[in-house]
Amino acid sequence: MKKMSLLLKIPLILVALAALYVIGVIIFATLTDWKPEEKITIETTGKGNKNNITDSVFTIYNWNIGYCGLGAECNFFYDGGDMVRPKKDFVDKYFKGASETVSTWKDADFIFLQEVDVDSKRSYGLKQAEQFSEQMNQVGFNASLAYNYKVKYVPKPYTEPMGRVNSGIITFSKFDPTENTRHQFSSKFPWPVRLFMLDRCMLLQRYPLQNGKELVVINHHLSAYDNTGELKAAEMNYMKTVLLEEYKKGNYIVVGGDWNQCPPDYDPYTKMTKAEAAYEQSNIPKDWMPETWTFAYDSTVTTNRKVKTAYEPGKTYTTVIDFFLVSPNIKVETIKGIDLQFKNSDHQPVMLQFKLR
Repeated sequence: MKKMSLLLKIPLILVALAALYVIGVIIFATLTDWKPEEKITIETTGKGNKNNITDSVFTIYNWNIGYCGLGAECNFFYDGGDMVRPKKDFVDKYFKGASETVSTWKDADFIFLQEVDVDSKRSYGLKQAEQFSEQMNQVGFNASLAYNYKVKYVPKPYTEPMGRVNSGIITFSKFDPTENTRHQFSSKFPWPVRLFMLDRCMLLQRYPLQNGKELVVINHHLSAYDNTGELKAAEMNYMKTVLLEEYKKGNYIVVGGDWNQCPPDYDPYTKMTKAEAAYEQSNIPKDWMPETWTFAYDSTVTTNRKVKTAYEPGKTYTTVIDFFLVSPNIKVETIKGIDLQFKNSDHQPVMLQFKLR
């Protein structure tokens, strides 16, 4: 009987230990939760090599580098895969490849990057933001980092926790901004999930023009894994208010980033049917912005792949969720997706050339 009693107690002890672990993790996350203010002035490292904006045509690149952990060989557990982080050799290889790609963009005036790690377990503590910034400072770009993911310990998946994550978005510029502000979106997952998720934001920079107006450039990364669409809707509404206020002042606005949704007129199932994709892809509502605003994207080059499995051309679902939005007083000269076959990231870069009207 005593032996049987002990056998019955073991499951109860294990359940109690699991409960204590969960409670402990939630308490720790609550005590260490990062709560950024709505607006934070961001410091800039380095100095741009152009004092005044006199260009007639501007060039801007945008790329979500996927923390150099989601290259072609990788999958990801959040998308249904089994990988939490890749082998260190992969991270090193992807970072080297991403750095080489970005180094070829010396013709740019602005460069937007998303998912750049600062010191995260998932990328083996590699100081990606610092190394990218040093690299671009040497060729005449300043660098501004806005954190959007600062969590001491992410417990998922429970068998192999992701651990600490420090990551953000970076804007490189050859001009020195007069304003450099991180805007916190109000969107949040339900508690306690929100304790372990990103604090989504946009980075707004302001540059004076010779006509007395300003060029406003915005780098952002909107919510993913948002099944209801409520988080993205809140983020879009916030951004829309800012954009319309800036345009009302007569300013010129360029917005780029990872929208985690397709442009209004893009058909996400041109290359693969919805049944084949086994994925529900949303579009930005067609009436979100006035018709005079322009979504600039290259429909011939997809910018994102789903990471349930490693990348297989023709079999992996790909779509366009990385692109630009420009105000009516800006003319799009060139928009071009850069096909890298998802070699170093689950996203592909996009290049925009634009002109002020």
